Amino acid sequence: MKVKIYTKLKESVLDPQGQAVTGGLRNLGFNTIKSVRIGKVIDIELDDMQESEAQTLIKKMCEQLLANTVIEDYSFTFEIDGK
Repeated sequence: MKVKIYTKLKESVLDPQGQAVTGGLRNLGFNTIKSVRIGKVIDIELDDMQESEAQTLIKKMCEQLLANTVIEDYSFTFEIDGK
């Protein structure tokens, strides 16, 4: 079972990297850019298990290590049997 975890700064947290990319894109002529927020994707492969069990496990991983829940939001999706 493959899992994709997405983390990004909460809307209330300043994103200097996103601001730099916004400015860079505007300097390149992409003037329709309103703003950019930068996040990360974490790919994890788990042993086969029930999706409900995997959800609990991934939430624990995110809460304990993978996401700084004070300043970041996270979400995840499952890819089962190559789907």
